[in-house]
Amino acid sequence: MPGPVSDAAGEDERAPAPVHRLRPSSHADSRGTSGRERHEEKITVYVSSEELFALERARLVLRAEHGIAVDRGRMVREAVAELLVDLEAHGDESILVRRLHR
Repeated sequence: MPGPVSDAAGEDERAPAPVHRLRPSSHADSRGTSGRERHEEKITVYVSSEELFALERARLVLRAEHGIAVDRGRMVREAVAELLVDLEAHGDESILVRRLHR
């Protein structure tokens, strides 16, 4: 990692930290767990009642039709991971950029 660089005013400017590339986990990965693990960081996201209903419905579909018992938090983490991978791979043509330009 590069060290500090002095600017014209003599103040240190640090190079930006490298970006950690996030890869989505696979349902068939080798962890051998249910996907439930302790997470050290937390955010709060507000959603509409319709969005919460759709998320809960998707959770129930995953359980009933696909045999995947998962909590809403895991679903959200997986969705975020997929969006970040898509953004990295497709940039301006990514799903996230296209949706946010609406």
